[in-house]
Amino acid sequence: MRGLYLVTPNWDDTDRLLDVSGQALQAGAALLQYRHKSADAPQRREQAGALLALARKYGVPFIINDFVELCEELDADGVHVGGTDASVAQVRARLGKDKIVGASCYGDMALARTAEAGGASYVAFGGFYPSLVKKYPVTTPLDIVLQAKREIALPCVVIGGMTPENAAPLVARGADMVAAISSVVGRMDEAKDVNIAVQQFNQLFAA
Repeated sequence: MRGLYLVTPNWDDTDRLLDVSGQALQAGAALLQYRHKSADAPQRREQAGALLALARKYGVPFIINDFVELCEELDADGVHVGGTDASVAQVRARLGKDKIVGASCYGDMALARTAEAGGASYVAFGGFYPSLVKKYPVTTPLDIVLQAKREIALPCVVIGGMTPENAAPLVARGADMVAAISSVVGRMDEAKDVNIAVQQFNQLFAA
């Protein structure tokens, strides 16, 4: 796991969601997570199924945020769980050893250790910076990445207000993936050059 981890925005417009996600995958996004907190079950199933087919086209792993049942139904590549979701150990036991299970650890190394012990595939830290999408305390210190790389034998993902500029010091500290939403796909009311945004993130890992 290395590179840009694209997380989808809360967009009801499935056609646009697929369009920008496809652009990002074609440009070199390394992992795709479907995250739509306000969608109902039929919309989630429709969008996730379409995104899965798109990810398969580009040979990129496809992760579903929170919804283990949907991952099982679609045979997606894995699930990302947050602090209020089922535990990593529970999800790992349910999905088996071959699926990806990611864990939000915020700024808490104890959560990261618990996730590793429970069978996580990667640990995600943040928020490091204010986000246009997610609301949380911006309290995660940059150097938690250094500590995680010393103490946790798993890939380290960073999230929270990520841009190519402010992600750079985290990649320099050893972050394996940068998770981003609006800095790649933009907002519904703006046009964004997705290809350039992906390339800028990927340049962080070129060295």
